[in-house]
Amino acid sequence: MSNSPAACSRSWSISDDSLRRYVFFASESCIQELLSASDSNKVGNNGDGWKVLAFDNGVEVSKRRSGSLHTFRSRWLLRSVSPRQFITVANAIDAAKQWDPDLVEAKYIKDLEDNLNIIRLRFGENSKSLFRNREFIVYERRETMDDGTLVVAVASLPKEIAAGLHPKQNNAIRGLLLQSGWVVEKLEDDSCMVTYVVQLDPAGWLPKCFVNRLNTKLVMIIENLEKQAQDCPTIGDT
Repeated sequence: MSNSPAACSRSWSISDDSLRRYVFFASESCIQELLSASDSNKVGNNGDGWKVLAFDNGVEVSKRRSGSLHTFRSRWLLRSVSPRQFITVANAIDAAKQWDPDLVEAKYIKDLEDNLNIIRLRFGENSKSLFRNREFIVYERRETMDDGTLVVAVASLPKEIAAGLHPKQNNAIRGLLLQSGWVVEKLEDDSCMVTYVVQLDPAGWLPKCFVNRLNTKLVMIIENLEKQAQDCPTIGDT
């Protein structure tokens, strides 16, 4: 265990109330980014920077780049699956399980409110690419918009706050997940339109082979979560 000043200076200890205020403020912009990415009037319009990469089994996968930031978006119309059914299984932990079978640990480390949590995700040495031997300390915020649209916003906490909540293990690399999450829009006949956005900053060029694998993963994530949602009880749906 290290108590050096250098190590301590990179760790902030804040109260639950301060953490709650920070996460609420930070997640507001994340929610707006997600709603913008899911705007049906913009989908497929290259004018906003999105480029369609693949259309597989009804899932459209597109990508947008700004500087070193790579944003991937997948959309799918889920028939006979209500928003409530889907969002029950579409949380940060269940989505992470679809990313990689080598997810070593996924747990809630702090509950700030009913719809606001802090989560730790840890991937093993056998994980792929940007997830290998990495751990993520993220917030997860769930909100229902006035029109019934459900949003789940997920992003990493600043490294100093994350270190104060959960010190990094010696053999792990603290990863960074930028503004990401779900938007689930209610449609007729108890169906929904799902948009999943994940933003990565690899601090450089993404190899084409990695982009291709990520496309496949985005399709698999929604397919797997759809199967889980179909098995989910419909209690509470209206």
